[in-house]
This record gives sequence, structure tokens and C-alpha cells, in this order.
Amino acid sequence: MMSTGAMFSGDQSSTGDSGKVPVEHLDYGYIAQCRDVKYLESIWRVLSSGDEGIYPHLIEFCESHLEKLDPRSRALRKHRPVATAASLSNEEWSQITDELKTWQEESKMTQTLLKQQSVFDDLENINMPPIRGSNCSIPLSQTSVPKEKRNSSKRTLPRDYGEWDKFDVEKECERIDGNLVKRDPAVAMNTGRPKIKTTVDAALLTEQEKLPLANREKNKGNEAFRANDYEEAVAYYSRSLSIKPTVAAYNNRAQAEIKLKHWHKAMSDCRRVLELEPGNMKALQRRATVYNHMGNFRMAAEDLRMVLREEPQNAAATQLLSETEKKMKECQPEQQRKGKKILIREVEEEDNCNNGETKAEQIAHPVEPSQAVGGEESSAAPAERGDMGNAQKKPHGRGDGGPHSESNSSHHGPWRGKGAAADKYKVAHDSREKVANGTSKRGSTASVPADQSSGGKEAPVGGNAEESVNLDAPCGALPPPVARLKNEGNLLFKNGQFADALEKYSLAIQGYTDSGIDSPEDLCTLYSNRAACYLKDGNSQECIQDCTRALELQSFSLKPLLRRAMAYDSLERYRKAYVDYKTVLQIDAGVQAAHDGVNRITRLLIDQDGAEWREKLPDIPLVPLSAQQHRREEPPSAEVLQARAERKAEVCFTALKQEGNDFVKKGQYQDALGKYSEGLKLKPEECAIYTNRALCYLKLERFAEAKQDCDAALRVEPTNKKAFYRRALANKGLKDYLACSSDLQEVLQQDPNVQEAEKELEEVTVLLRQSLANASPAKARKTVPITEVEGDEETASASDSGGGTKGEGTAINLQPANAYEFGQALNTARSVGDAAACADLLASTTPEALPQLLSTQLDGNTISFIMQALDSHLLERDPNLVYQHLNHLHTANRFSVVLMLLEKDERRHMTQLFEHLSAVQSPEFTKNDVQNLANKYI
Repeated sequence: MMSTGAMFSGDQSSTGDSGKVPVEHLDYGYIAQCRDVKYLESIWRVLSSGDEGIYPHLIEFCESHLEKLDPRSRALRKHRPVATAASLSNEEWSQITDELKTWQEESKMTQTLLKQQSVFDDLENINMPPIRGSNCSIPLSQTSVPKEKRNSSKRTLPRDYGEWDKFDVEKECERIDGNLVKRDPAVAMNTGRPKIKTTVDAALLTEQEKLPLANREKNKGNEAFRANDYEEAVAYYSRSLSIKPTVAAYNNRAQAEIKLKHWHKAMSDCRRVLELEPGNMKALQRRATVYNHMGNFRMAAEDLRMVLREEPQNAAATQLLSETEKKMKECQPEQQRKGKKILIREVEEEDNCNNGETKAEQIAHPVEPSQAVGGEESSAAPAERGDMGNAQKKPHGRGDGGPHSESNSSHHGPWRGKGAAADKYKVAHDSREKVANGTSKRGSTASVPADQSSGGKEAPVGGNAEESVNLDAPCGALPPPVARLKNEGNLLFKNGQFADALEKYSLAIQGYTDSGIDSPEDLCTLYSNRAACYLKDGNSQECIQDCTRALELQSFSLKPLLRRAMAYDSLERYRKAYVDYKTVLQIDAGVQAAHDGVNRITRLLIDQDGAEWREKLPDIPLVPLSAQQHRREEPPSAEVLQARAERKAEVCFTALKQEGNDFVKKGQYQDALGKYSEGLKLKPEECAIYTNRALCYLKLERFAEAKQDCDAALRVEPTNKKAFYRRALANKGLKDYLACSSDLQEVLQQDPNVQEAEKELEEVTVLLRQSLANASPAKARKTVPITEVEGDEETASASDSGGGTKGEGTAINLQPANAYEFGQALNTARSVGDAAACADLLASTTPEALPQLLSTQLDGNTISFIMQALDSHLLERDPNLVYQHLNHLHTANRFSVVLMLLEKDERRHMTQLFEHLSAVQSPEFTKNDVQNLANKYI
């Protein structure tokens, strides 16, 4: 039989570490007590395998118990053999064969009809579109020569030399040349793209024929979209919609229209999708993109919030919502301003100029206002990357991977810019107005977050329109065209347009190669920045290649190493990622992303390779001291030291808890006790450690210490079920059965299915009744004072005038000063069975004070005696007082426990009292009030 504490052992599963089932667990009693579904399935598999013998009844018992716990368990599934003709009746088999024959005939008929009717009749007389990448097309009518013409062009050749002499060769050549000229006109060269018809006449097609044709046209549009040919994609999506309107086609066409910046058309398609399928996430997200470009930021934010409620992990929607909310805040002051914005540019002379020129005059010119809302040519914010606008999965690296200044973060001195400071362009500030972000054209108001090899100050990352960008600023030794490409890439990357930034960086790398300059640090920066774009777009393989090229140019460069580590990490190539992360930490020990990556990958490799995981790692390169300048950092702050201490304490605490749990599994409770005590020194507010240590104390029969730990656990977590259960066991060991019963009832109130608590409550109830029965006679003998009254009736009456009442030789104090005197008076009346004296005592007691006066004297006999006194004597005199006493009596301490211990006759007296009380007519209570009060007693 499974022990009581086994079901509540310290935070452990009942399944062993090895997954094997001991023979002792193949027992009816253990199976009946087990509540772990997975472990029961393991027991069932062992029984079914026959390794320990064949026990059909035990297997059936295990299956029935498992079905009660989890009716959908895999162990209950019955394997049925494949049905064959032999396993079916003749009628069933003939019905199956008839249906198959009917389906085959219908399929052949449908195929014949589709072959007979040509869907592309309208394309025979028009030019087919050119092959993508070429600029010529050939009419369909000219792609082949009709058979009649081929046959008619043949002539009988001469058969002998005489006929050959008469054969006019020149005439025949002229005739052939003439036929060629007439037959084969010049190939038409397309100067522009041929227009594809956007509609297909499908009026004569059935619904069964329309669906595959519409899907075929939609797939053509998908192919064009992936090739970035958005106009052709729109045409094919329109053809698909003309055949059969579908949600997918509308959604895809909306994304293609967004790529073409046709905002109104995209909005129309999104609305059509939402009409067909309300709540479509893609349509809401794309409509939000359109709203964002049209300047309706509030509606865009509403759509994005709807998307995030359904898809909280949607990274593209989260990013777009943050950008939209930022624009909403920045546009608030703009709405109150009128007139045009004035951009004032200051041009300062370079420090190394010695031509004697004065500073350039300030040049003021008006900035063009934003284009009309929803214009087809308005600038587009970054759209989601990936096919059909679906956001791709991004690597889970901690760093942003963005192309920031390598010159400021690298350890190499020569990386700093060689040129002079760039020209500064500033906006005049007005104390009353601020220029809102995003109001001028793209490329003129954003700051450059990318690598600035010119040695000047980095542009701020605020993104306000108060500073404009000089895209012609010099970048190290790069030629001006290449430097401009790099600056444009930096600007696009900051705006989130990673694909466009990648194209700029690629052009810059090509321009560097064509220019023939020798500046490996600049080329390393370009490769590193392009790798950041690949990383953002989820193309980890290309990111690794660019980072490797960058590291070949500049060994131990920090950002390429970190980005390559993140790319390896995303591809689950953990060993290489671990090596790169460790190399980064050798260069700069303060890179938190590298610390997180090392810690996470270490756990993964330990689980994967075991204790020898380090032996399977590649060699970690040793970073030279010249590259470790980042180690010269300031001493860590108090917050950092505290965080490190907390992290170390957490690791130690987890280890101690696990060691304690292992000792509990082995039954070494004294050793587990020491581990749990050490853990509590590190985290004194951990509830699970208190309950686990209480279990050890219970096993060692140290019940007082177990109760103290359970009390501490309940102070931390007042509803902890384990703490109540284990405190109940401790109280049972201390023979405090009333407190034990109260704790067990609390456990069952939280979870009525705890059978261990039910069994313990039954045992404790018996023990409690025995203890009360043994204690009642002695208690009565101690608390009942007997006073003999001598003399005549008048003398007795005089003696009672001091606050007593007259009974059959018994004097009762009707004015008790405290709970002790009240208990003495009540026990005196109960010992002689004087219900009238008890009624007088209750009549002189206020109902509000009754629960407090009975707190030390409450038991089943007392409750029964009070009910008899109320029913037989006090009810007739003052039914309202009886109702008030009953209304307060059930609030006394331990009343619910005592009520549970009442015998059948005692309950009958209580029921009789409420029946009599409900028959009384009183203005202070109704029959319904009495019924509600009776529910608390009966």
C-alpha cells in the first residue's frame, strides 16, 4: 500500500529517474492509489509486455483505473487490424466496390470534359507575355508552321543528270528567299511590357472547374511576387479573382498593391477580405500598414492591437505598433501648427581649411510639405519582409545586430576616420514650436545610426526632425559615391528597411572593389553591416558568410563575431556559436548578449552531450592582449554587484534544493534536512523549501519542528495545500486531533479529490471522539460546583437574590464575568440536566458575546444541551432571542468540527428546534430566514 506521504513528497514526480517500474508497484493496492497518469501508463506497458508474467485481471484493473484518471490516454487505444474483404460481410464489401467504381467513372467523365473544352481560347490570337528577363515575344501563330503549308512547300527534286542540267538554281533560291521573307516576319522587339488581361471569362465553367483554374492564376501571381514583379502579380491575382473571389487572392493582391504604393487599392482589397472573413489577421495587419502610410495612425494602432490580442508573438505587428504610437505622439504638436516649416542649415568650415574663407552664411529655405494623404507617390515605411508579406522568423539573439559605429566600438586604433569632420546641418530651434518627426520627406530628417568612419560624432538616435542627415558625409577612405551608398544603407537600416539597406551595402561593396582602394577596415565594416541586414531578415547562412569575410579582413572584430554567433545560434549550430560567444567575451566581458548565449548554450550542450560536452567543442581562439582593450572597464557598480550576487545565490539555491530532493528520493531524510536548511539561509521566503523540510521532519517524527515549518510556509503562501496537509500530520503526531481535523478540512475544501486527506480525516475523527469521550467525565467533575441549600424556601430565595437561580439543589451564576465563569455555570446546569437553568443563563447573556464565551467549552454535548434549553424553555418566552442566539452561535471557533461529531439523536433535537422556530410568527425574522439559518446547522 502506498504511504500517505508518498503522494505529497517534496516537489517530485512519482516516476523514477530511470523510467523503470519496480516489481512492487505491479500491485492492485499501488495501482488503486496512484494518481500519476504517465506512471500508470508505464505500469500498463510492463504488464502488457508479459515480461513479469501474464495477469489479465490486473491489466484490466489498471486500464479501468487509468480510464477514470484520463479517458483519452494512449494506453487505452485498441489496435485494430486493417479491414479486408474477409473481415467484411458480402453486402458491405459490394457497397464499397460499387462506390469505388462510381467514383472512377465520374473522375474519367470530368477529365474528358476538361480536355474537350479549352480554357485558354482567348489567348490563341494574342501575344504571349515574354519570358521574364527578356524583351521579345513571338506570336503563337508563328511558333509553328501548319502541316498543310509544310506539305505544300515540298517539290519533287530532279531524278537524273539531265533534269539537273535544266534545274534553275538561282530562280529556286530567289523563290525560297521570297517564301522566307513572307513566311517569317521580323521578330517584334518589345520596348515595353505587354499588358496581361486582368479578367478571364469563366461564365461557362462549373464551380468544380473554376477552383483549380483560380488557384493556378493565384500561384502565377505568387511566383511573380517572389520575383519582385508586383505589377504582374497584381494582374494574375485579378485574373484569379475574376474567376472565383477568395480571401487568399484578395490578401495577396493587397500586399502587392502595398509594394506598388497603391494605398487606396490596397485598402479596398483589405476591406473586401474583412467582409468575407471578419477578423482576418493578415488583412488587419496590412490595413494597418496602409493606414500608417495614409497618416491615419489611430486606426492603424487599433488594427494592430487587434492583431496582437490574437497573436502576441507577432514581431512585425509589435514593431509597426511601436512606430505608429511614436508617430501619434510626435504628430500631436504638429496638428496645432500652421504654415510651412523652415529648415535652417549651418555650414561650418573644416578645421583643416586654411584658405581664409569666413563661415558660410546661414541658408534658409522652406521645406516642402508632406504629400497628400494616401498619395500614390508618398514615401513608404518598411513593410514586412518575406514572401507575400509574411514576416519571417528572426534569430533569437539579444543584440539588435544593427550597423552602428565600428570605429567607436572596435579595439583597433586605425579604424578611426582619416578625413576631417563632416559638415553639420542643423535646424533652428524655436522655444514655442518643435518640428514633428516624419513630416518632411524621407531621407532628410532621420539620423544615421550606421558606421561613421569619418571620425565625427555619431548622429543621435532620437529620430527627431530637428537634425537632418548629410548623406554625402565622408566615411573613412571610401570614395564619395561609395560613402554615400553606405550612408544611405545606414539610414535605411535605421528605418527598418533591411532589404533596401542590404542592396545599398552590396552596391557599396561592389563600388569598393571597382575603385581599387586598399582600406580593409572600411570593407570589414561594409561586410559587417550587410551581415546585420541578413540577420534581421532571417538569412543566417549569408550572415555567417559576410561575418567570416569581415573577420578575415579584421581579426577579432567584435560585431562580426557577435553577429556570426547569433546566426550560428539561430541555425542550432551550438558548438560554433559557443566558440564565437566565448571569443566575444574575451574581447569585451561586458557584452550581456554573449553572457546570455553562453549560459543558454551550456545547458543545451550538457543535455545533448553529457559530462564530456567540452571535449566535443572546437578550439576557442586566444584573443591577443592588443585586442582586449575592452577589459579596461570601470569597476562594476553596486547594482551590478548585487545582481551578480543574486544570480550566484539563485544558482546555489537551485543546487541545494535539487540535492535535498535527491536525498528525499533515496530516503535519506537527515541529509535532505541539512540541504533544505542551507537553502533557506539563501532564500528564507521560499515556500516549497519549508514544505519539503516539514516532510523530512515528519519522516523523522519531529512533529513540533514540522508544524513550525508548515506555519512558516502558510505565512508566505496562505493557501498552500501541502503545508495544510503536512501540518495536519504534525498535529496528529502531537495528538492535537482538533487542529489536525481543521487542517484536513481545509485541504479537502481546496481539493475534494485528495483521498489521502479523506482517509486521514476519518481516522482523526475517530481519535477525536475517543479523546473527547475520555476527557468529558473528568472535566465535568472538575467544573461542576455543588452547593447545598439549607433552610426553608424563603431562606433559599434570599440566598439566590445575589444573582443566582434556584434549581434542584444547584446554584448557577447568572451573571458570569468571563468565559471561565460562564463555562462553570453551563457545566453545572448540564451535570444535573437542568435545562431551565441553562435557559435562564442564555436569557441573561447577549447573543453577540455567546461565541466568545463558548470558545473554551464547545463540544457536542454542550451544543446538544443548549439546543434542548432553547427549544423547551426559552423559545416560548422570547423566540426573537432564540433566533439571535442561533444566528451567532455558528460563528464560534471550531463549531464546524463539533457539528460534524454530533450523534444522530443530537441532530434530531437540533432539527426539532428549527421546526418549532419556523412556526413562530415574528416581525424580526421570517420563515425563510429560519430556513437559511438552519442550512448552517443541519
